[in-house]
Amino acid sequence: QVQLVESGGGLVQPGGSLRLSCAAPGIIFSIYHMGWYRQAPGKQRELVAAFTSGGNTTYTDSVKGRFTISRDSDRNTVYLQMNSLNPEYTAVYYCKAQRYDMNYWGKGTQVTVSS
Repeated sequence: QVQLVESGGGLVQPGGSLRLSCAAPGIIFSIYHMGWYRQAPGKQRELVAAFTSGGNTTYTDSVKGRFTISRDSDRNTVYLQMNSLNPEYTAVYYCKAQRYDMNYWGKGTQVTVSS
């Protein structure tokens, strides 16, 4: 049973930073594709950043240069460093683990960017 637990969300002022964490006990990063998604009120869930085959990374255009996805295999944790935040990034952020056609989701962590 894959269980993902996100943390690190909160209220931050525009221009601020947050680091999200996704604890993924038992996950072997070499066989699961890990990623971060977000869902803003009234919008569909969308990809933010993810690891692709070979350990490469991909980002949605709006966060390129601002967000960085990383992982620590020893801690079984995936991170999302978010800098230069703006109110458009307010959403619930979810961690996902994918292997073949199986997708596993965490419950999400709320990020609110507001002054």
